[in-house]
Amino acid sequence: QVQLVESGGGLVQPGGSLRLACAASGFSVENAAMRWHRQAPGKGRELVAGIFGAGIFHASSVKGRFTISRDNSENTVYLRMNSLKPEDTAVYYCQAETGSAVYWGQGTQVTVSS
Repeated sequence: QVQLVESGGGLVQPGGSLRLACAASGFSVENAAMRWHRQAPGKGRELVAGIFGAGIFHASSVKGRFTISRDNSENTVYLRMNSLKPEDTAVYYCQAETGSAVYWGQGTQVTVSS
């Protein structure tokens, strides 16, 4: 059974950092396209970052501040977020695309506020 469990969200001040984790089970993250999306209140879901094989993508809105990475031994994907801004406030979702299906985690709230 495929499962994605996000963690690491919370309340942080502007300029602060957080690291989100997406723990996967039921498949190998090494062989899947893994992505982080976010959805701010009243807005659509936005692709933030992705990793597949040796390829990595970061949206222009987060490039230089966020870093996606993968730990195959832990079967976990991370999103390191530095220099956080109030506009980064959103629910962050982990997504996995295997050869046959797309799966989503339940989301973790990130709030950037003083």
